[in-house]
Amino acid sequence: MTMRVRDMTIDDCDAVATIRVGGWRFAYTGLVPQSYLDAMNAADDAAERRSLLVDGAGAGVSNVVAEWAGEVVGWGCFGPLRDEGGEKHREVCELYAIYVRPERISSGVGHALMAELTGRARAAGFQEMVLWVLRDNARARRFYERAGFTPDGTEEPFEVDGERVPEVRYFRRLTA
Repeated sequence: MTMRVRDMTIDDCDAVATIRVGGWRFAYTGLVPQSYLDAMNAADDAAERRSLLVDGAGAGVSNVVAEWAGEVVGWGCFGPLRDEGGEKHREVCELYAIYVRPERISSGVGHALMAELTGRARAAGFQEMVLWVLRDNARARRFYERAGFTPDGTEEPFEVDGERVPEVRYFRRLTA
């Protein structure tokens, strides 16, 4: 079986939403409130993704999917840095997400998505990529560290259903 990574299309929105919601439920159980995970809805998520693609609201965002035997099994995206102003925006982008169907974890899908996204970011002229990951998500942190990302010491909580969930920021140089 061969895998390929390609641009996400409007026809991929349902599969991507299923992967994203399933990814949250798989990876974040015990890390974020269960009430939030239970309330997630793939149909609503798919509608939001369609809207972003059709309306162009996601301008500057690169969305890709991984296909395995004709089935979408992973999704990732990066875009403009969301948290800092100034000149740094032109040099640094942010990895927003990488999700893989749980049954495909450790099959190379995540690594293929990461290689595609960092390659596209480098080709777009970005010198660094940052990402945020839940502090207690050990599996994801290992994945990002193997992909060359390093924690930069920044930690901030975000609120999920009234609970503060700590995240840490990682970065990776994209240029030599």
